[in-house]
Amino acid sequence: MRIVVDLTKCQGYAQCAFLAPDVFTIQGDEALTYDPDPDDAQGTKVRRAAAACPVQAIRLEQPPAPGTLDGQSGPDMAYQTSTRPGMSDPVLNNGGAFKKTGRIVIVGASLTGLHAAEALREEGFTGSLTLIGEEPHEPYDRPPLSKQLLAGAFRSADTSLPQRRDIGATWRLGVAATSLNLATKQVQLADGNRIGFDKLLIATGLRSRPWPNTAEAALAGVLTLRTQEDSATLRHLLAGHPRRVLVIGAGFIGCEVASVCRELGLQVTVAEAGPAPLVAALGGTIGAIAGELQLENGVDLRCGVRVTSLEGDATGQLRRAVLSDGTTLEVDVAVAALGSVRNVEWLADSGLACGVWGVACDAGCRAFDANGLVTDDVFVAGDIARAPQPMYGYQYLAVEHWGNAISQAEVAAHNMVSQETERWPHLAVPKFWSVQFGTEIKSVGVPSAADEVAIVQGSVAQRRFLAVYGYKGRIVAAVAFNQNKWLDFYEPLIEQAAPFPPAFHHVDEATHADPVPAGFKAAPSPTQDATVVVTGHDPNERRARLTNPAAGETPSRRPAESAARTKEGSP
Repeated sequence: MRIVVDLTKCQGYAQCAFLAPDVFTIQGDEALTYDPDPDDAQGTKVRRAAAACPVQAIRLEQPPAPGTLDGQSGPDMAYQTSTRPGMSDPVLNNGGAFKKTGRIVIVGASLTGLHAAEALREEGFTGSLTLIGEEPHEPYDRPPLSKQLLAGAFRSADTSLPQRRDIGATWRLGVAATSLNLATKQVQLADGNRIGFDKLLIATGLRSRPWPNTAEAALAGVLTLRTQEDSATLRHLLAGHPRRVLVIGAGFIGCEVASVCRELGLQVTVAEAGPAPLVAALGGTIGAIAGELQLENGVDLRCGVRVTSLEGDATGQLRRAVLSDGTTLEVDVAVAALGSVRNVEWLADSGLACGVWGVACDAGCRAFDANGLVTDDVFVAGDIARAPQPMYGYQYLAVEHWGNAISQAEVAAHNMVSQETERWPHLAVPKFWSVQFGTEIKSVGVPSAADEVAIVQGSVAQRRFLAVYGYKGRIVAAVAFNQNKWLDFYEPLIEQAAPFPPAFHHVDEATHADPVPAGFKAAPSPTQDATVVVTGHDPNERRARLTNPAAGETPSRRPAESAARTKEGSP
């Protein structure tokens, strides 16, 4: 049995830990950890735990459906189809012929690609399905690479993603796509083969930004963290008890690596060029609190400091790092956590609208060409996609988080096999989570769109609080430190552009809830003046409505307040 937990949904109710304590545990106050590959003796307990989860966040691998053959592909296989609300009938609609005999190629065999493939089969697609992946592994989960796997709680094999159904696909793993020819509808592979398609999904994601000095990056002990191999290598280095680990960059990966180092009792220095950890994601005000967490847990945190050079010995082993504050550190391991690079090079001559910012697409995941025209046969999803987000002024956003990969893959898959009038917009509110120093940090919305933030619940001193972010008088995001359960309260407020700061009363109110500057480096774009209300829950129901402030129309707070009052503890 394989397990993966959608931690964007998990709220720390701990029912799973109660029912299957040998598999699920709670770290700190609310952070869930689990064994993704429990032994067969735990099967009954795990299934009960999955059924009892109040938010249905636990996914279990299912055996192949009757009548399917593992690893086979092609239109002759009998696939079971879903009856999910809003799904097109595979026989009765005009796209029925394509659903039966069409050819779909997915470039990118990770979380997005796998989930899209599963969704295509659930939509009734029985045609040819090919997944192409540069890595030799079957799809695996990346969040554990900087957490459980690095800490030694997982093996590399444990990160393999569970497959909910047999997808009957042809897998081309360990071979990269090198170019795309839209005229002939072919993907060129690094091994010289060409794969034809009728429709294509681009899901090639990201790779880690390397240390910019190639000679220094080649030193033993200098690495990035993105793949299973990266995590295994770093785990091996940490097990060797290095004198000091240097983490270059205090984004989520850098902070999580520092957390694991302290958990293992290792000395670690974090060098961050910005004023605080997580400043790009959470802003300077809340980022400063994340910095206090690091200091309290023994991290040598240095903000406003850059690493100017890495130095090795005669054998090519890293030994020292020179910092811009004039200090030299004796280090044996350096992790470059400098952000990501989108994997778009193979699309350079394709004619699609792509660049370092990703691949541009509409809200239905259809890629734009270089002329700005939407394509009907090429779709894009996951970290590489840059799509307009109505709730944030129709800005083109690339969301690099687990939950977005799942929801966007589902929308892309549906739209690939649906008529124009049946297509869905991708309107999911972005979410992310991180576990650091026993604290779970979770977000809903886009904090970086804000100009102000207010801590409205809990206590910063106790490291249990919830911060609400606002832009020009409306709520755009909420971030919780060990206060997961309240995020569901704020999600509908974001969707309905509710007023900021919040005027209602609730339990555990913060003592000082006045808004302060959010502390982001760049001011939000003025295009965010567009105000949109989003309604509906299931993807087939989600719709956006643009309000008209000039005509005196303002978003009603009643639906949000009504939904909010259903939350336990609400007034």
